[in-house]
Amino acid sequence: MKKILFALLFLTGTVVYGQSAFAKAEQLYRAEKYDKALFSFSKLYEQDSTDLNVVERLGDIAGHKKDFETAMNYYKLLLEIKPKDAHYNFKYGGAMGLYAKGCSKLKALGMLDDIKMYLKRAAGLDLNHIESRHALSQLYCELPGIVGGSIKKSRSYADELLKLSPVDGHLAHGFIDEYEEDYGKAIASYSKAVETGGSLVTYRKLAAVYEDKLKNYEKAIKVLKRAQQQHQDKQLVLDIATLKTRIQISE
Repeated sequence: MKKILFALLFLTGTVVYGQSAFAKAEQLYRAEKYDKALFSFSKLYEQDSTDLNVVERLGDIAGHKKDFETAMNYYKLLLEIKPKDAHYNFKYGGAMGLYAKGCSKLKALGMLDDIKMYLKRAAGLDLNHIESRHALSQLYCELPGIVGGSIKKSRSYADELLKLSPVDGHLAHGFIDEYEEDYGKAIASYSKAVETGGSLVTYRKLAAVYEDKLKNYEKAIKVLKRAQQQHQDKQLVLDIATLKTRIQISE
């Protein structure tokens, strides 16, 4: 869940900007030059600590640097100004979840109710909020039943995603299928995601089941070749070559 939640939090979202100083800082951020972006956004924060776009980006940069406690602190500032903003509730709850992943089990358990609360609040405040539903679906899937985990609840959020964004819903169901080690269903779910969206992510999810779970490298290669035809991604060429080498070694 950690990788997926990280992507939802820090690899999505668009900030609209017009002022030159912010635009330059934003360019550094999007170029993944996080140290330089941190310096630029920190200067902007010194000039105006109430600029919510600047505060959010400082939290995002902290997240990219795996400093989730600092990210939480910035997102908390956002919530103090706009407590009913779904996006900010999601960011705070998500950063809290990532922070909890690195804590002791006892401390993480003590944070669990708050993590759920903020993610659910985000979903409730915005009935079209996709990221919070993804996070909740995965959270309930991975949690042990003794602390509130529930495949039924996980599926219910995945069903909500199906209505909002079919490709996200199929991906969420595929995640649950994999967790339950029902790889036939996972293949079916990810295949639907490919058919619906066709993004590189959907192809990679499908290929990963064949490669990592079933060790069927031939089918994984077929999926990646289909992805390459659509996306022309250089990394796909390297991945296909690696899989071909595995087949030769195993023969």
